[in-house]
Amino acid sequence: MADHRKVPPQSQAGAKASAAGSPYSIDLVKFSSRLKALYSHWTHNKVDMWASADALAIATPPPSEDLRYLKSSALNIWLLGYEFPETVMVFMKKQIHFLCSQKKSSLLEVVKKPAKDAVGADVVMHVKMKNDDGGLLMDSIFAAIHAVRSGGDSGPVVGNIAREAPEGKLLETWTQKLGNESFQLGDITAGLSDLFAVKDNDELMCVRKAAYLSASVMKKVVVPKLENVIDEEKKVAHSALMDETEKSILEPAKAGVKLKAENVDICYPPIFQSGGVFDLRPSAASNDDLLYYDPASVIICAIGSRYNSYCSNVARSFLIDATSFQSKAYEVLLKAHEAAISALKPGNPVSAAYEAARSLVKSESPDLVAHLTKSAGTGIGLEFRESGLALNDRNDRLVKAGMVFNVSIGFQNLQIQSKNTKSQNFSLLLADTVVVGGDKTEVVTQASSKAVKDVAYSFNDDDEEEEVKPKPKVEAYRREPEMSKTALRSDNHEISKEEVRRQHQAELAQQKNEETARRLAGGEAGSGDSRGAAKSSTDLVAYKTVNDLPPPRELMILVDQKNEAVLLPIYGSMVPFHVATIRTVSSQQDTNRNCYIRIIFNFPGTPFSQQDANSAKYPGAIYLKEVSFRSKDTRHISEVVQLIKTLRRQVMARESERAERATLVSQEKLQLANNRSKPIRLSDLWIRPVFGGRGRKQPGTLEAHLNGFRYSTSRQDERVDIMFANIKHALFQPAQNEMITLLHFHLHNHIMVGNKKTKDVQFYVEVMDQVQNIGGGRRSTYDPDEIEEEQRERIKKSKINGEFDSFVSRVNELWTNPQFDGLDFDQPERQLGFHGVPYKSSAFIIPASTCLVELIETPFLVVTLAEVEIVNLERVGLGQKNFDMTIVFKDFKKDVMRIDSIPSTALEGIKHWLDAINIKFYESRLNLNWRQILKTITDDPQSFVDNGGWEFLNLEATDSESDNSEESDQGYEPSASEPESVSEEEDSDSASLVESEEEDDDVSEADSEDEKGKTWEELEREASNADREKGAESDSEDERKRRKAKTAFGRPRPGPPPSSLKRSKLR
Repeated sequence: MADHRKVPPQSQAGAKASAAGSPYSIDLVKFSSRLKALYSHWTHNKVDMWASADALAIATPPPSEDLRYLKSSALNIWLLGYEFPETVMVFMKKQIHFLCSQKKSSLLEVVKKPAKDAVGADVVMHVKMKNDDGGLLMDSIFAAIHAVRSGGDSGPVVGNIAREAPEGKLLETWTQKLGNESFQLGDITAGLSDLFAVKDNDELMCVRKAAYLSASVMKKVVVPKLENVIDEEKKVAHSALMDETEKSILEPAKAGVKLKAENVDICYPPIFQSGGVFDLRPSAASNDDLLYYDPASVIICAIGSRYNSYCSNVARSFLIDATSFQSKAYEVLLKAHEAAISALKPGNPVSAAYEAARSLVKSESPDLVAHLTKSAGTGIGLEFRESGLALNDRNDRLVKAGMVFNVSIGFQNLQIQSKNTKSQNFSLLLADTVVVGGDKTEVVTQASSKAVKDVAYSFNDDDEEEEVKPKPKVEAYRREPEMSKTALRSDNHEISKEEVRRQHQAELAQQKNEETARRLAGGEAGSGDSRGAAKSSTDLVAYKTVNDLPPPRELMILVDQKNEAVLLPIYGSMVPFHVATIRTVSSQQDTNRNCYIRIIFNFPGTPFSQQDANSAKYPGAIYLKEVSFRSKDTRHISEVVQLIKTLRRQVMARESERAERATLVSQEKLQLANNRSKPIRLSDLWIRPVFGGRGRKQPGTLEAHLNGFRYSTSRQDERVDIMFANIKHALFQPAQNEMITLLHFHLHNHIMVGNKKTKDVQFYVEVMDQVQNIGGGRRSTYDPDEIEEEQRERIKKSKINGEFDSFVSRVNELWTNPQFDGLDFDQPERQLGFHGVPYKSSAFIIPASTCLVELIETPFLVVTLAEVEIVNLERVGLGQKNFDMTIVFKDFKKDVMRIDSIPSTALEGIKHWLDAINIKFYESRLNLNWRQILKTITDDPQSFVDNGGWEFLNLEATDSESDNSEESDQGYEPSASEPESVSEEEDSDSASLVESEEEDDDVSEADSEDEKGKTWEELEREASNADREKGAESDSEDERKRRKAKTAFGRPRPGPPPSSLKRSKLR
């Protein structure tokens, strides 16, 4: 879509004009009419869709050989017939500016008169020389924009395409200078989308020709090829079919279509899928697997072609010896597809298409609704997917005559019973290009049939079918375990598994209590991170003597950056203050144009600040809290404030780094590999945490030497050494559902990465094309389907994962040396993963053999399983959609690790995993106050051991005791006059460790005996007396409620109970 774009046919030779000697010609009639349409749409929808823009700035990036869809390119083609790369167009009410090369300028000269006649705008050309960045030319354009100021103090509004990143020197310079101007920038993507949505007759003709080519290739090339391959049982790869189909599109004569080859192109590489691996997105790619066509298999094929840059799409699903379920699913899909097309009528909301399809599926086969795609397609035209015209249930835009849609709908991840794993999973997809007319909707790809009789193939004899089909039914009734497994959860097999787990957990509980008792008896509550008191930093001195002060010039605030001091004029003398003594500095201006600077200092007693060492050294000293100055020179005040803030930030960062380094554990020196044994190297890696500094981040190389790793970039100061002896966990996680492949090292002791102290260091590569372009300009991020990246995603993932795997294997061989005993790269087991919130955001947490990790989001989560005492699963109960996991460490001085909001569907899997790795787990219905629990254990370990250790968490034991008590009381029935009694010992010691509202609201029945019959006045008086005894007489009702709410955990506080007893306790 650049200069090499094919020239459209000369349909109106008399109406076209071209530069001398140029093969390109601009259709001036189309240019005039579409320019009028642009200005008219801009005028009538300026606020709603064009961001109230006074000028429209469209910058087109340099040419690219990759497939991509950009709004800027679409506007070029729509208005001028071609894409003009590295060109800036600025539309204003009275002027149109073009910033481009000499060649493009000569071609655009012909539009001056039509533009003046159509909208009354003068066309101004700004010709950029070859080696010029165009900066001076841009200044003249900005001056013209300033001249159209719409009024008010704010600058003009310049509309641009926000999602298109600048590429190339010209566009980067333009974007930078545009941002530096006093313009307001607005996104005009919505306006361009709406402008392109309704096509004129010429555009619809291009769409029809592209659709006819797509349908013809599907009908005359793809279908015969598939039939031949299946009949002759050939082995053909999906990628080979893709290449052959792409050639047929680029050479229309092969499909019997009389279109010029230079005018056609592909929308995306043709997609062929089979063998149980399906991806229904247009960005999917054909892999190298062989075409699978055994009985009960499905083949999906999708083709997209372009004519004069206008797109079309068609997709079909072919059924091979389909089962009854597959046939029914396809029939339902076919009806839903037709229903969606029928709903695309002028005046209907766009969402009606998807609603019609979903309603039909729900009525025909409700079980298939969950497998229906999330949308029924999107608008199509110059862009394969036009933003704003998605056929989903949330789009309330109205359908208009002249719109074109790619109606694409399918079923994902359907399952059938089959011995062959490649036939168990299948998907179905149908797609057609649809043109909305004034009186009817036209399917322009209907040349390719989608009827059941044309897509369902039967290659087995009828006799064979009759023999094969009944077998699964007979087996289904004979194999009791399988049937009961899906139908009943309480079968013998499941009960035995649960019993085995329960017995194993009981054994683990006994072992764990004995182990904890021995550890507590030995006084080993846990070593933890023995962090001593932080060393006080050396006193910060600005000047050692008075003679070191700089000679006073004027009585004005000075910033001495060399000595890190601020000199303030106080009573005619310059008084120095070290910048570290300043807490905040700010400035403000009053109505008389006087500017004030306010400096607040650190002093003893300042909240949230470290205690000043000088306060202990000089207890009788007097401290300056704050000082303010007034000045008429606003520029000087602003400069001083900025200098103080910058200097303070630098000093605090330096001191913080110095304090961090003072606590580091000294490590051995890295022994570099010699010439005989070259280091194992992995290049082009990024590191987390990143190095400091404001320069552009650079990738580096990780090398494995004799006793450690070294990571370094091209900068001398960016280097990190990781000793093998300091590695606690080494993890390798290849990219699958994520966008990065990574190596992660969790360390025993902290190291410094740049100026950051960390125990986790990660090296990774993003499996995206933009990561490869570190030397050149960034490619456009505006590609709705990300087609150009995802076409190569699988290939790049496989390549990068292979490089990492080779590096890991070679390092593992190095670690077989006895001196590195215990080191080995661990790989997380993704099938055991679950979603949860370990910190502030949801993440996918994956167990490994030695730890539980989450290595994608920061901060990283690495929990060493050998350090885990028990795991408590909290908020577990019927009706709960989520539960929490609390990990209690053997070091009781260490805070517990909480993972919140785990879906309840993962509960059984987590239980099975914990039991398999011999970790005792408990379940509770509420969240527990673990700080109080651990404090109680460490304060009185003997009482904890005597009371059964961790068994106070065992809900099953508590439930069984309550069941026994109920059985013993079955023969007793209280009389009407005798109140029900409850044991006063019902509240166990463990109940006091549960922090919930029930502590505040629930009281024993025995107390209610004494307080029954008391009046409200008596209860109010008792509550007031109780508050007075606690010293809370002055507290307001709101304060008491707020203080009470802070101590509440678990369920939300219920409303006031009806009984007078609970009313008194609530107060």
